[in-house]
Amino acid sequence: MKKTRKTAKSIRNSTKDSTQETTEFSYYAPEAQSVFLAGSFNDWNPDAQLMNRDDEGIWRTSLELPPGRYEFKFIVDGEWCCQPDGDAQATDCPDCTINEFGTMNRVLDVGANA
Repeated sequence: MKKTRKTAKSIRNSTKDSTQETTEFSYYAPEAQSVFLAGSFNDWNPDAQLMNRDDEGIWRTSLELPPGRYEFKFIVDGEWCCQPDGDAQATDCPDCTINEFGTMNRVLDVGANA
């Protein structure tokens, strides 16, 4: 089994017109050939957000997101993953919620009202 870990963190960027947060997503999978990010912020498009791998095997991407609640998953070599072990069925993740398909999505709250 591959060792994986994933995180999402937000850094607030304020402008006169709106407040958005730069949210960095990362996923540790040094053996993966590709990792994409899909979620409510990109209509769950599995090809919309390719992540980039660094020399340590951490895949990263950043998105500018307005305040709100988002659900997301990583697509690792074609497999939709929510849990660090790649288990999309597990129900014991405190940062996840069950979706309409009976699997889990990661949850991220961005912004002051989060």
